[in-house]
Amino acid sequence: MKFKAVLFDLDGTLVNSLIDIADSINKVLQENQLPTHSYEVINNFIGSGLRVLVTKALPESHRNEENIEKFFQDMMLHYRDNCTNKTIVYEGIVELLEELKSRNIKMAILSNKADELTKKIGLTLFPDYFDIVAGLKSEATKKPNPEAAIRICHDLECTTEEVLYVGDSDIDMQTAKNAKMYAVGVTWGYRPEEELLSEGAQSIISHPLELIELL
Repeated sequence: MKFKAVLFDLDGTLVNSLIDIADSINKVLQENQLPTHSYEVINNFIGSGLRVLVTKALPESHRNEENIEKFFQDMMLHYRDNCTNKTIVYEGIVELLEELKSRNIKMAILSNKADELTKKIGLTLFPDYFDIVAGLKSEATKKPNPEAAIRICHDLECTTEEVLYVGDSDIDMQTAKNAKMYAVGVTWGYRPEEELLSEGAQSIISHPLELIELL
């Protein structure tokens, strides 16, 4: 077997968290009499962490560090308590995880979402599958910086070449490339196939169970 482990992105790969994220930022914007955004627009803000999302959601006239920090903290207060309300697991993911588990494939999650939120969502929705669930601990190690991904490989006792990296965004494909992992793009997430291919996806899958064919 070529690959010994699978490293998954969270949002747009394992779960659809768009509605909970959008509801939280829109609530904060509304409370401050600022324009809110459609789910479609907020979908394009996801991928680089919630602080970046907040920055993009604010009107340009409000994008200073003081406002960004205030709105970020206010959003976090709301989202922390509501991050699993409407977040759903994509169809076929549980079946994929069961199959990987049956083959003794190690599994981990790495997200640009804050570490505490990544752990809350990951361990609430997937209590029995992952060896490691890790989110963002510092801006310096945010994906596509490969540092956290490489550290997870070390903790799983794998080389990076023995790991499939599965994600739905340009950031994920760049992370896989930077870490020298095999990059798998998924088409059910937040970004189009063309973007994944242009950023280095080595395989594209349109259903979770197609990943088994790559092992």
